[in-house]
Amino acid sequence: MTEKKAIPPAILVAGTHSGCGKTTVTLAVMAALVRRGVKVQPFKCGPDFIDPTLHAAVTGRVSRNLDVRMCGADFVHHSFARHAPAEGISVIEGVMGLFDGGQGSAAHLARLLSIPVLLVVDVRSAAESVAAVVRGFEDLDPEVRVAGVVLNRVGSERHRQLVTDAVARHCRAKIIGVLPRQEEISLPSRHLGLHMGDEVRLHRDRLAQWVEQHLDLERLLVLAGQAAPAAAAGHARPPRAAAASRLERVRIGVARDEAFCFYYQDNLDMLAASGAELVFFSPLHDRFLPEGVQGLYLGGGYPELHAPALAANTAMRHQVLEFSRAGHPVYGECGGFMYLTRSITDQEGNSHPMVGVFPVQSRMRPHLRRLGYRRVRCQCRTILADQEQELYGHEFHYSDIDAMPGEVIRAYVLDDGRQEGYVMARTLAGYMHLHWGRTPGCAAAFVRSCRTGK
Repeated sequence: MTEKKAIPPAILVAGTHSGCGKTTVTLAVMAALVRRGVKVQPFKCGPDFIDPTLHAAVTGRVSRNLDVRMCGADFVHHSFARHAPAEGISVIEGVMGLFDGGQGSAAHLARLLSIPVLLVVDVRSAAESVAAVVRGFEDLDPEVRVAGVVLNRVGSERHRQLVTDAVARHCRAKIIGVLPRQEEISLPSRHLGLHMGDEVRLHRDRLAQWVEQHLDLERLLVLAGQAAPAAAAGHARPPRAAAASRLERVRIGVARDEAFCFYYQDNLDMLAASGAELVFFSPLHDRFLPEGVQGLYLGGGYPELHAPALAANTAMRHQVLEFSRAGHPVYGECGGFMYLTRSITDQEGNSHPMVGVFPVQSRMRPHLRRLGYRRVRCQCRTILADQEQELYGHEFHYSDIDAMPGEVIRAYVLDDGRQEGYVMARTLAGYMHLHWGRTPGCAAAFVRSCRTGK
């Protein structure tokens, strides 16, 4: 008789809309569970880079992105099954409102993995009408189970009574939390979202106390234990990165500091699995590249906030430029691309010299320039992929560049018709953030390019 596989407890914390307090509630729940000694594995629905750093700051564990639209269902199933703890709980933070985003929505993820939803509702400026909101979320899709409700930003005892009575009378989901307004717990934000985990004093004890006083953690654990078999299913295996050969490992320098901090851990893991030794360095604080590196990976982040310091580090800028000109592989995404341009001009008009691989300026703008998922077709072979291969990722940036000279190769055609992904020598960079969940061969190709020089 085949032993039945245990289903790891899991809960997806979703919101009625962006700004309802979903991230704060998620972090507070994580903090309270960790303080109880529960092993908490965090996940993030969607392509976000920032929330996972907050999760890691609270739980001490790497938070993984579960993005069906960008990574595909097979990769999401495999990632969840691989990282969800058998003893403990998986806490997944949703994105925007529960049903926002089609295949990229928290609802789609909850349905795919058969995970119960904890719905966070901002009840400011409403009372009995909150029941209509909750009932609508319960009934919109019967395959998405709203198992529990957290009423956030309750203003008074009378307010609490009105809302809880109405929800109890008209809705199936149980109220497991009634959280009073506490503005001092809210998280600071800026143009790309909340501050990163290592920049924010999260006051984990205060978050934990807030939830311990106003949310039924025992009931939450019961709900999480009701995850269905799909949450534990191995599902079809996604494409996998090439296993590392017996050859000597390839040293790849990865920029990681306050300016360059947007990386998918899955991409880094795939590089390591393909034979890379990842060596982290700081374009802000280090004067020289790590010894013996054969390639560079410059991720996204906030180079515009640190442009004067990046500009002042002339030794590092010159090293990166010479490394690129010597024909070594360099891959830059968004902030990393900005660093590789001639300069970054801030909104006050101040220009700060950068590396200068690409003969254009990056200019910060007051409003968002691009946001959304992208599918990419490669027009030529690059250090990541062969010609005609499709890649998947997203854009999110407030800067743009001057017109790129025509002689600079455009490696990508985006699904909206734009040409992007600029190539100089063996440097590939652009505004695209790629996730290699569907295309792990990118990791193997980058390692191979660094090893062979081709």
